[in-house]
Amino acid sequence: MDNSEIFTMKNIIFIHGLESSGMGFKGNYLKNLFPDILTPDFIKFKSGVTLENLLKKRMGQLDLILKQRKSWTIIGSSFGGLMATLYALRNSQNIERLILLAPFLASPMLQIDNISPLNIRTIIFHGKNDEIAQYKASRKQAYQLFTNLEFHTTEDHHDLNDTITTLNWSKLIT
Repeated sequence: MDNSEIFTMKNIIFIHGLESSGMGFKGNYLKNLFPDILTPDFIKFKSGVTLENLLKKRMGQLDLILKQRKSWTIIGSSFGGLMATLYALRNSQNIERLILLAPFLASPMLQIDNISPLNIRTIIFHGKNDEIAQYKASRKQAYQLFTNLEFHTTEDHHDLNDTITTLNWSKLIT
């Protein structure tokens, strides 16, 4: 089974990070593997706009995109990992699996008090040298958020560019 055959069975979206776009390194890499993957550009980060307001606007965009279909595989990178997690907390019935890349889970915007952990298959790759998404705090939060979790620690930094190209993406999304 090649990548295009796998995709015809899946709804897959890539959610980019805070200062990236759907056409960044990861978006382009995944688009080459899975030509029909959605790699939308979300509202750009601008100084002077609070992260809370930006997150609210981006989540509105995400809701509009994801309401079109069910059974999503969501690949979220950094701030996009936060978005994927927030969407899953509200719409777990629409998610088949989450693949989170250096997710920004150690965020005050992610309130997990009084939240039942998600039993969605979740695979996380996080570089232990990540100084942006706070590896240790994000890892701790991940184990509180997800009951069906595979957490992979890599030797990489926040961008995970060395890790992304070594992963078996076909296996990850099936």
